[in-house]
Amino acid sequence: MIVGGLVAFAVCMQQVAAHVADPFRQLRANLARVILLGLEVLIIADIIRTILVDQSLESVGVLGLIVVIRIVLSFSPEGEIDGACPWNGWRLRSVQRAETSTAGAED
Repeated sequence: MIVGGLVAFAVCMQQVAAHVADPFRQLRANLARVILLGLEVLIIADIIRTILVDQSLESVGVLGLIVVIRIVLSFSPEGEIDGACPWNGWRLRSVQRAETSTAGAED
């Protein structure tokens, strides 16, 4: 996660130097992607630990609780990436399709 964060900041500084439009929004999206990837890696590590090390019903329950908590925590970075809450994604896609079809009709 640290390397990904540093890369995201390096890309942002490069975009600032190149005068790219809204580099900070892209930085937030890149950092959110890094955080989501880190959460996925931690979930995989917990699953492997539960399977290999501690095979009990209690550890499976704890694993399920951890996975649910991390899924809830992933909603915020997804909102930063898409610009809307995950459950509103269908609205964004329908607006984008409408804009695309309108732009195609104008040509």
